[in-house]
Amino acid sequence: MGRTIKPGDDMQTTPSESRPQHPVVISHKAQRAADLQLRIADAITAFAGSMPFVYIHAALFGIWMLFVESDPWPKLTLVVSLEAIFLSTFVMIGQNRQSAFQQAKADHDFNEQELELKTNTDLTRAIHTLTMELHRRLLDKPAQ
Repeated sequence: MGRTIKPGDDMQTTPSESRPQHPVVISHKAQRAADLQLRIADAITAFAGSMPFVYIHAALFGIWMLFVESDPWPKLTLVVSLEAIFLSTFVMIGQNRQSAFQQAKADHDFNEQELELKTNTDLTRAIHTLTMELHRRLLDKPAQ
């Protein structure tokens, strides 16, 4: 069952999305959008992790091996190795970004849960105090 979002809740909606987003997601997106290098790394990582990337590479390597060079292996090996080095760097950048995001979300969630626990504890104590006062007034006094 879905959570009902009420005014004052932590989650916010962004114009581009119709569903509420976690405050850490909103903050993280703003930080990523503010840094040109991170935007470039995100764009490269997104493209490198897509099927068009695979299709383009298959076509280019096929054309290279069949039509461009009679002995493509030395240069092709060099190109593929260099590409693998750079792509692995972008993968690590993405993993570091995801790790930082998960840590920020975990920290936020922990703080919210601690606040919720404190609020619930205070409410429980207040209910206990009120219950004890009601018992004292109703049960301890002789009927008049």
